[in-house]
Amino acid sequence: MDPKTLVDTSMALGLPAPVWFIELFKWLGFSLHAVPMNLWLAGILVSMILYVRGSPHGRRCNARLMAQMPVIIALGINFGIVPLLFVQVGFAEIFYPATILMAWFWFLVIVLLLPAYYGVYLYAYGLAGQGDAMPRWKRAAGWISALLLLAIGFTFANAMSLMENVKSWPDLWQRHSFNGAALGTALNLTDPRLWPRWLLMFGLALTTTAVWVAVDAAWFARRESPAYRAWATDFSWKLYAIGAVWFAVAGAWYSLGTWTPETRQTMFQSAWAVLTVATAAAPAGVWVLLWLARKREGEIGPGWASLVGLAQFGVLGINAASRQVVQHLEIGPYFDILHQRSETQWAPVAIFLVLFVLALGLVAWMICQVAKLPAKPDAA
Repeated sequence: MDPKTLVDTSMALGLPAPVWFIELFKWLGFSLHAVPMNLWLAGILVSMILYVRGSPHGRRCNARLMAQMPVIIALGINFGIVPLLFVQVGFAEIFYPATILMAWFWFLVIVLLLPAYYGVYLYAYGLAGQGDAMPRWKRAAGWISALLLLAIGFTFANAMSLMENVKSWPDLWQRHSFNGAALGTALNLTDPRLWPRWLLMFGLALTTTAVWVAVDAAWFARRESPAYRAWATDFSWKLYAIGAVWFAVAGAWYSLGTWTPETRQTMFQSAWAVLTVATAAAPAGVWVLLWLARKREGEIGPGWASLVGLAQFGVLGINAASRQVVQHLEIGPYFDILHQRSETQWAPVAIFLVLFVLALGLVAWMICQVAKLPAKPDAA
């Protein structure tokens, strides 16, 4: 069977926005979503390990991260709507067939997210109210949430990689169908790109968690002791090194071991080679900034932390851009968004832009209010 026969051809109305607009907000939305998503993907697990194996400062870091995590997850879910929206708008012809093939697992994301979210609340409020006396079942809720969120990340990696692995659709459909109707029980487990892609994402999540520890210490931990802030700077630098090495190994496996010859030639030998090199080298620049902050200041200051945070956002943005280019190369033989007809609906586009800007401004305002809290609580 020709895999193209399973590509959805019912989208006859044309794209509701220009291709450049869809691609821009798909990239920007994912870059913004990646920040909180990385923090819950790796940050909760790191936090739980710090409580079990860490020093008193490590336990304090655990308390700080988990107290922030309910808000971080809420921001991540809302920011995640933007890239998912533009994937569905621009790539509906291949997104919907892929997620229909794995429909039950795709639906399972919501089923897993709800207990994971409540588990984070149980742990965070239990730790705030009861400290080390928190009952074991609340402590277990933190571990369960970490595992559930890892499973959600794996499911998303399945969906996005299956969307690109169009050539595997006929076999998956024939093995997971009844009288021609898809059962929704397929997973992209035989795709060699799946595991390195998921591990690469986790490596990036470790680096983002490391940067957040430093940013938190500089901007939001003024009530903590100087000893804690110095520990946080040192820990951030060490954790970032682990994440960068993890990212490098998984990235090498992904690019050198799983890309098609055509994709590898384009990404390594054409003008896109600059983007490939930048994607691989960018984490090293952030690690150097953290090392310099640790060496020069002992504890990282707000200005330096802001620079490190912006640099890490650049790492995520470059990675998202590289991922977007590879996606086009992988699905190119079956679907090409650049040649899709557009019927731009300017009223919804304008409403989206206004609400998007307002939402970003509101999030920035809330963060500024937290940053303005006094270093010490007043006597009252």
